[in-house]
Amino acid sequence: METDSPAPADTPRTPPAQAAPVPARSPERAAHRDPGPGPTLREAAAPGLDAPDPGAPPRGYRAVFAVTEFRAVFAAHLLSLLGVVVSELALTVLVYNLTGSPLLSALTFALGLLPYLIGGTLFAGVADRYPARRVLVVCDLLCAACVAVMLVPATPVAGLLALRCLVAAIAPVFTGTRMAALTDILGEGDLYVLGRSLLRIVSQSAMLIGFGAGGVLLTVLSPRGAITVTVVTFLCSAALLRFGTRDRPARAGAGEGGGTLLKESLSGARLVLGDRRVRALMLLFWLPAMFVVAPEALAAPYADAIGASPAALGLLLCAMAVGHIGAELFVGSALSPRNRSRIVLPVAAAGLLPLLVYAVRPGLPLALAALALAGAGAAYVIGLDQWFVDAVPQELRGRAMTLLTAGLMTVQGLGMALAGLAAEFFPVHQVVAGSGIIATVCTLLLVAEVRGTAPGRMSDTEGRDGADRHVTSR
Repeated sequence: METDSPAPADTPRTPPAQAAPVPARSPERAAHRDPGPGPTLREAAAPGLDAPDPGAPPRGYRAVFAVTEFRAVFAAHLLSLLGVVVSELALTVLVYNLTGSPLLSALTFALGLLPYLIGGTLFAGVADRYPARRVLVVCDLLCAACVAVMLVPATPVAGLLALRCLVAAIAPVFTGTRMAALTDILGEGDLYVLGRSLLRIVSQSAMLIGFGAGGVLLTVLSPRGAITVTVVTFLCSAALLRFGTRDRPARAGAGEGGGTLLKESLSGARLVLGDRRVRALMLLFWLPAMFVVAPEALAAPYADAIGASPAALGLLLCAMAVGHIGAELFVGSALSPRNRSRIVLPVAAAGLLPLLVYAVRPGLPLALAALALAGAGAAYVIGLDQWFVDAVPQELRGRAMTLLTAGLMTVQGLGMALAGLAAEFFPVHQVVAGSGIIATVCTLLLVAEVRGTAPGRMSDTEGRDGADRHVTSR
């Protein structure tokens, strides 16, 4: 379980001293690749605190949970995610109670997406410049402090919204750093892929559980009382990461550390997006995700158009997440690493075709089936995770994954906005069906680009030349 976000226009034209094009992969890394559309997945032993016994190792998701450090990361992710969901709901209610404005209440949700691009681009260098554990703990503590200030009755509405923006700006740095740290905890092979899969499943499940839990809390607590829960979850997450994971050195080399943080962040974005292979893979994360949000963004007007009840609206909002969770669990547990790699491009290309059912303005059962299938199409991301981590050099991995996260959230927000705009001029069912058509056409073109950049089909010189052209064009 996403419009390109190129390096900002103010990226320095002269690269910093160490900002050469994306370094060539080492022979050891290259040995794990095949000439197909993606690299051969490899099952790496977990270098965590207590890796499984080689004599009788557990397999699949059990092998991931056998790593003590990952269990701490997983628990921290679960706690902080539930806290964020509860705080979003509680803060929305609080803002509405204080202002009586539906616009400001809705803006509270929107501000959870808008700052991602800014934070992920301008502060991405943090992920590689400082030790991962320190970054993760500090991010959790900063978020806890921001939420704690929200609890002060004297905090004005403008202050609440500003604090919401700050928490959202911190989020991509935290997520990107955690994604990069997983390669240290689980290795760069199959355990990493399954670990990322588990974190995505938790994120999807939060959509089904978190808002329900938040609603229950708001029946017994005031909005500020419910927000207090978020402070506790952030503090618990920080404690789990501090005492449950190892302290590892920063990824950036000594030479990189001399530049300013902003310079490192922007040069990292330029290098990542300047590599043809990495750029194509990143777009394959982003492009389908931009269009798949259309039926969710338009669920309320579609339910009204077909005369569905409020309960049916809830089903429309949950169907895609259910399909995603089920497909991800199946692919992660039933398919081998090689087969997960083989399905990436076909599933990505066909994943949004179920949305074409909306062209006939389906009733509730058929619409739910189409949404579940579209959600299941996101299972291609499991194999894509492996391709991406293999394509990005270790010293750029934190910045690359922070940028990936920021872009993913940004394009989803943009996709929702565009779907809503289109629905002002066209019937909702046509907008959703059109999203499926446009997404499929664009993804097919992107699939051809990913194939063209596969190891063995594009020389290292070609990849470096592409990066050079990108730098000079800026």
